[in-house]
Amino acid sequence: MSLLFFSSLLVLSPAFDVSIITYANKWEQRTNDEVMAMFESWLVKYGKSYNALDEKERRFEIFKDNLRFVDEHNADVNRSYRVGLNQFSDLTVEEYQSMYLGNKFSPRRTNVSDRYEPRVGDQLPDSVDWRAKGAVLGIKNQGGCGSCWAFAAIAAVEGINQLVTGNLISLSEQEIVDCQKKPPNNGCKGGSRGGAYQFIIDNGGINTEENYPYTARDGECDQDKINENYVTIDRYENVPRKNESALQKAVANQPVSVGIASSSFLRSSHTNRAYSPDHSNDNSLEADDGESNNA
Repeated sequence: MSLLFFSSLLVLSPAFDVSIITYANKWEQRTNDEVMAMFESWLVKYGKSYNALDEKERRFEIFKDNLRFVDEHNADVNRSYRVGLNQFSDLTVEEYQSMYLGNKFSPRRTNVSDRYEPRVGDQLPDSVDWRAKGAVLGIKNQGGCGSCWAFAAIAAVEGINQLVTGNLISLSEQEIVDCQKKPPNNGCKGGSRGGAYQFIIDNGGINTEENYPYTARDGECDQDKINENYVTIDRYENVPRKNESALQKAVANQPVSVGIASSSFLRSSHTNRAYSPDHSNDNSLEADDGESNNA
């Protein structure tokens, strides 16, 4: 079976549907008791707890700082997107980056295709949602492992496999984490989507998540499970860089794995959409292309 999929480094990306309502000057109106009540409610919602009182106090101060950022950002009426509280709101920017960002950016891009370059006469849909078309599984959680690169690549392979065969199968990110160790790929310490694709090609396929489940940590490559291949691909291609029209055309045909610049707090707290600069260090799947005018 021959499968073909595409990846890109410049996107608009869907994010967490978890937010708070904020208005201009909201931060100035909040009392410390109100913020503490929000913090306690947030702890319950996300099941967070701390081993020591001083740690809780430190996290509360970080939470307050992040909430201030949210209020001030959303008060700017010129912003095209909103940010809000989510499960990362007790982390500093540095902590978030070290725990969750794992894409290894390379300025030299290979396998760039002109297949989806805009052409005269192209008629693209106004929107496409591959979730509604049954080509995308539910949200997966990478945990405290910098394996976003593996998740993005696997999601694209799952999608193209569904389009070709009609079967939506959850595939193994853990196999990529454990077994693709060719530089710059290094499990929970990060890697590249291209490296994940190349591993699947070289290995002759990829196992299922059920057979090789995710553990959110580095492990030894299972030499028996690595030979159980359920989905194969022949090659992968990159969408031309800084070409949103080409990306729109690619997403109109299939789900696309993407890299997102996450070196600021925006990625850890945004709740709608944010524009991604050139250098990417987080990954996700572009499966919904209904708001590309927000760039």
